[in-house]
Amino acid sequence: MPHIMSFRRNLLFALYRLSDIIIVFCSLTLAVGISDYLNKSSIPTNFFSVRITVKDFIFIIFAAVIWHYTFLSIGLYKTRRFGRRYEEYMDILKATSMGTFFISFLASLFYTGLINSCFVFAFWISGTTFTVTTRMLMRLILHIMRAKGRNLRNMVVVGTNEKARRFVKKIRERKDTGYNIIGFVDNECVTNGEAVALLSDLNHFEDVLNRQVIDEVVIALPARSFYTDIRKILFLCGEQGIKVRFIADMLFDLPHAKSTIEYLDGAPMLTFYMGPSDAGLLWVKRVSDIIISVIALILLAPFFAIVGILIKLDSRGPIFFVQKRIGYNKRRFSFYKFRTMMKDAEKKQKDIEYLNEAHGPVFKIKDDPRVTKIGKILRKTSIDELPQLINVLNGDMSIVGPRPLPIRDYELFEESWQKRRLSVRPGITCLWQVSGRNELPFEKWIELDMEYIDNWSLLLDLKIIFKTIPAVFRGTGAM
Repeated sequence: MPHIMSFRRNLLFALYRLSDIIIVFCSLTLAVGISDYLNKSSIPTNFFSVRITVKDFIFIIFAAVIWHYTFLSIGLYKTRRFGRRYEEYMDILKATSMGTFFISFLASLFYTGLINSCFVFAFWISGTTFTVTTRMLMRLILHIMRAKGRNLRNMVVVGTNEKARRFVKKIRERKDTGYNIIGFVDNECVTNGEAVALLSDLNHFEDVLNRQVIDEVVIALPARSFYTDIRKILFLCGEQGIKVRFIADMLFDLPHAKSTIEYLDGAPMLTFYMGPSDAGLLWVKRVSDIIISVIALILLAPFFAIVGILIKLDSRGPIFFVQKRIGYNKRRFSFYKFRTMMKDAEKKQKDIEYLNEAHGPVFKIKDDPRVTKIGKILRKTSIDELPQLINVLNGDMSIVGPRPLPIRDYELFEESWQKRRLSVRPGITCLWQVSGRNELPFEKWIELDMEYIDNWSLLLDLKIIFKTIPAVFRGTGAM
């Protein structure tokens, strides 16, 4: 049975590799065809003609090798039963981008005059599209096979606590992962009325390994209480070459933590994240911030000039209000707004602290006596927030994220957990802005920030942006 499973696994990986080689050839042919159609004079007529030359054949071999090892280095030939689809698609995007760069460079050596923007773009688009389509098709085939009881891996779960049972429930709901739960191993069977197949206690775990067909073992025991047992299980599984997985939050039971494995010179490190951890999606968020802020600043430049003139005519002082604020992981940065208060307003804040209407460390006054006439309009319409696009472009802020607080407010935080809002880049707008803004108490403000951090996604950012627009028109939100 293990030999059959190994054969099937090797066959699957061979199909992946073969499909990638076919994709390279098809993408090159398509890219050359498109370039030839758009730029007939610059493309060698004999490239990929009916008769393939020795030079063409050598080039194809080198291109296939480059494509394969690029995919291999990104990890696209690893088993991804627990992987999320968008993570695989992001890795495909990285691999096809790198592969396109190297193959285009190689093509420029073999075929002088071939490489132009049309060829590179066509090859990258076709290579990415073909690869994503192929992977989606393979996933669909595997899903159908696993739903019919094929291509399954046998799994044993060590522990019967709530998190162990929740893990098993998810596995059984996700048929596409292709796992068959044989049962549990634990000293005490904690069931809460559920049907649990207890295979043995921890002392007889080796007997389970010897008599059962087991592909993977999942450990769901607290590390502090069961250190000796866990070490023994790892040793026994290591002896028989059985893969072991940990439910990471069982090790230290950290609330709100996400974990991943990273490597330093081959040494594995278990890394815990208290905020968004997907580097690919965070990169997309950052690129989007740059594009939006650049376009907005260019389009709004004349409007900025008009607002600046109005501020100057209304009161003495600079056009922009610049203040040091607390950003990502407590980094301090210069925060920009259109000035809405009289000159030296910050120095006068101590004299009116008794008028503060907000609970908690923040300072808010509905009818602040320091606000100028034009300042009231700018605040009501949130126009005063627009210069923060400069902060977004600089990388100190994002379009969406928890609002950056002044140093004075940060130093008045009473609870350490409240500082977790600093685990992400601050933003111009967030859930607080679209949920009532100044009408909300500080406790609700912090609660909404934590909700944003724990549930962050690009889709959530888009929802907040779309909700911000009507909130600004109502005068209850910020840009």
